Amino acid sequence: MSYPSLPADAQAASHTVDVNGIETHYLDVGHGEPLILIHGGGAGADSWGNWRGCLDAYAKHFRVIAYDMPGFGRTAKPSPDTYEYTQQNRNRHLLGFIDALGLDHVRIIGNSMGGATALGLAIDHPDRVERLVLMGSAGLNIANPDPSYIRNLQGYDYTLESMQRVMHAMVGSRHVVDPALVQYRHEIMQNEDARQAIQQITRSKLTYEREQIASVKTPTLVVGGKEDKVAVLARTYGYLELLDNSWGFIVPHVGHWVMIEAPQEFAVITLRFLMDPTFSAR
Repeated sequence: MSYPSLPADAQAASHTVDVNGIETHYLDVGHGEPLILIHGGGAGADSWGNWRGCLDAYAKHFRVIAYDMPGFGRTAKPSPDTYEYTQQNRNRHLLGFIDALGLDHVRIIGNSMGGATALGLAIDHPDRVERLVLMGSAGLNIANPDPSYIRNLQGYDYTLESMQRVMHAMVGSRHVVDPALVQYRHEIMQNEDARQAIQQITRSKLTYEREQIASVKTPTLVVGGKEDKVAVLARTYGYLELLDNSWGFIVPHVGHWVMIEAPQEFAVITLRFLMDPTFSAR
């Protein structure tokens, strides 16, 4: 199985750990209190590709741990015949990952499917999550006003041209997609086990009951891109309505990947929330 090369600094930060039988890859940089970063669920997504623009900023203040969920990146991709790629299993894997690293409570930032995974941990194990950032997060069932947009994304066919089309559709109108990142994600998807996994992953339910979401009292920052056509603004506002201890921040001219499209702004916004004691449960 081949993967695209990581840059030298990322190779030095690259580690694996066994999480309940799943060999799990993660990047580990910086020092201090742990901050977990969870990527989204698109084809070719992984820890480095999604978070590369923010790692250095976070590592100045935290021990930053960005991992690949099962079926993604360099983490194992069990056969769908023996493993169910459900949201519940992603939540269990996250808890197991935190336990495997010997961590107690953590701060978490999750994008899209990664947001749903972070939210699931906060629902089931609130004592383990100190602060939570949901960015373009899945989890809340809000109808997309343009279903054809999602259908177009599902037309990905593993070609470079198709990956480029999908990535352009994810970002805001002013963002120029990095061709190197398109190539990187394309190469990840040239492995057959990655293709088998993503076919199952895209069919999994990503939502919770509204009562479950409203049960979360963890201080939460909800970040949205104003041009996000996947996690539409109605979903961002829906989280703010349901989560008692939540703050919101909307970034203009940005789509579904705020951490990729506006990494400096995203790091400044989230670091202020993660570090300032003013943002606490009320």
